Amino acid sequence: MNWRQSTFALPIAIGLLSALGLFSALLGDGGWDALAWIGLGIPAVLGIWPLLRWSGRV
Repeated sequence: MNWRQSTFALPIAIGLLSALGLFSALLGDGGWDALAWIGLGIPAVLGIWPLLRWSGRV
């Protein structure tokens, strides 16, 4: 079974990435902040991606 056949693979990956971003935001400054931006930015972009694709069709 690959990741496309699993129902929960992508939501779990997004949740883990969000948790990593939140945890790194609490740890410190500098590189931790960059990791927090990446860890929280990717799930945000994935969440609004269908809206961005849909708005381009109008």
